[in-house]
Parts: sequence; C-alpha cells; structure tokens
Amino acid sequence: MAQDVWGFRREKYIPDGGPDGGDGGDGGHVYFRGQEGLNTLSEFRFNRLFRAKNGQPGSGQNKRGKSAQHLTVEIPLGTKVYDLETDELIGEMIKHEQIMLVAKGGFHGLGNTRFKSSTNRAPRKTTPGSLGEVREIGLEMSVMADIGFARYAKCG
Repeated sequence: MAQDVWGFRREKYIPDGGPDGGDGGDGGHVYFRGQEGLNTLSEFRFNRLFRAKNGQPGSGQNKRGKSAQHLTVEIPLGTKVYDLETDELIGEMIKHEQIMLVAKGGFHGLGNTRFKSSTNRAPRKTTPGSLGEVREIGLEMSVMADIGFARYAKCG
C-alpha cells in the first residue's frame, strides 16, 4: 500500500504555488513459475508466507513513487494450485517457465495534484492506496511417471 503526498509548490517568485504531491507506487504481485528441476514441495513446509513488497510513497514536484518488484516463487511441474477459501482450482503448472498470477498487488495512492480543478486550486485531499490480495493457497503435486509397465493378465 503506497502512500500519497500532500504538498504544495514553493519557489522564490511564486508565493502561492499549486499542489505538487505525487502518487505512490503500485504494490508487487505474487507469481508462481514452473521449474523442471524441482520434484518436491518440501520447501513450502516451513516457509509458508510469501509477500511482495509495498510500493514507495510519492514525493513533491509530482514525483511518483517507485512500484514494487513482483515476487516469483518457483514450484515443480505437475503442481495444482488451489484457493483454500473457495476450493477453486486456480491452475496447474504444466510447462517449464510457465507463469501463474496468484495474488495481485495493491493500487497506488493518489497525491493532491489529482484533485485540483478550476474551483479548487489548492486541494488538501489525498487517497491512500488499496491493499493487495491476501489468499490462502493449497498446492497439490501429482507425480509424473516417465515409464509405464503393461502385461497380459494371467500369463506369469
């Protein structure tokens, strides 16, 4: 959740400068990426919380805050991803380097420059950023076999 800025322009020969508070940055998303070399979910046994960073706050002179980097978590191929609250299947990792959005980051807050108009030249209003998604995710790994055996019934 990025913060917004409530600021006004100040210069030497401009006594009553207008608003110049910048918007905040967006929060980061959380992605899952399929990796070929992984074959177990044991890493997730102890590390259960994955959280992307918040965006940076905006600043004066209409400077927008920096958006946060996205968080990418690598999971093995053949893993099904479920939303535990709704028991909905979000998706399944089938291909190497396949990317799946799991949780969206928050939207940036708006600085006071966004609220200026012809009648309100010095707005003292800002909006905070929205929170990102919080989800409980279940992972179910299906083991893929490389070789299968077949034989005739009752033949030894």
